[in-house]
Amino acid sequence: MKSLNAILMSGILSLGTLFSGLAFAQAYPTKTITIVVPTAAGGANDAMARIIAQGLSQKMGQPVIVDNKPGANGAIATEFVARAAPDGYTILFGYIATHGINPALQKLKYDPIADFEPIGMVANSPTLLVTTNSLPVSNAKELVALLKAKPDTISYASAGKGTAPHLAAELFLANTGTQMLHVPYKGSAPAIVDTIGGTTQIMFPSLFTAYPQVAGGKLKALGIAGDKRSVVLPNIPTLKEQGIPNMNVTQWYALFAPAKTPKPIITRLNKELNLTLNEKSNEKKIEDQGAEVETGTPEQLKSLVQKELVRWKKVVDTAKITVD
Repeated sequence: MKSLNAILMSGILSLGTLFSGLAFAQAYPTKTITIVVPTAAGGANDAMARIIAQGLSQKMGQPVIVDNKPGANGAIATEFVARAAPDGYTILFGYIATHGINPALQKLKYDPIADFEPIGMVANSPTLLVTTNSLPVSNAKELVALLKAKPDTISYASAGKGTAPHLAAELFLANTGTQMLHVPYKGSAPAIVDTIGGTTQIMFPSLFTAYPQVAGGKLKALGIAGDKRSVVLPNIPTLKEQGIPNMNVTQWYALFAPAKTPKPIITRLNKELNLTLNEKSNEKKIEDQGAEVETGTPEQLKSLVQKELVRWKKVVDTAKITVD
């Protein structure tokens, strides 16, 4: 049994650590904060991260910069942040791939739950079923009929094997009993370019990624792969409305800090993030590109990640998808 002195000393040390952490958090931030983005500059994730960086910088009184570390479907940047100091100065712009799909597909050098402290949601963007303008269909039912009439003669593009557009397409094929040829690209940008040009005929990008091309008439939108219609394209029906169930593939975006980041820092970041996102000007900037702002608590984000891990593991196992 511990002596009374040992117990008292342990308590004093614990209180000292607590007060030291609180003092550190109260002073935070005192230098530049870096938001690490797991994709290349110029994409959807990068655009939203820069909107957030500007807002956080104004509210926290320190520069907030964006550092793009693309590669391995987001795994390189995610591992980098997982190993960073838990001091609130290096945070991750995570998304459906880093904390949902990747763990179901490959052995990673990070744990999406144990290695991170969730900060808060940023936005969500439903997946959109789009086709090249020359494809003779005007809705999802007509597309299904065409695919059944011509199995394995029509191709779909994805941002790469194991990406959300790939898994959305596999879900669509499984739910409709159809077949298509898969053409994986290194990113959404070249995949969309070839779909516009007709090299590939179909794609399942996020609405955030495809919206400019749909609004400009370069791609034809047939349906929303989500539970509800989008406020950005309210006239496009969901696939569920068109008789295709179980097609909720909503791509989501959120901020994460390394594990063991002090709770007061997480609370501060969550507060300033939500204030930034709730500003009408920022909300409009995000909506103008096809996403919908979604705020929440760290606990809500943790719950989402836990559900996504289970969900995508089931999808990957059922469709026998690999990234080898």
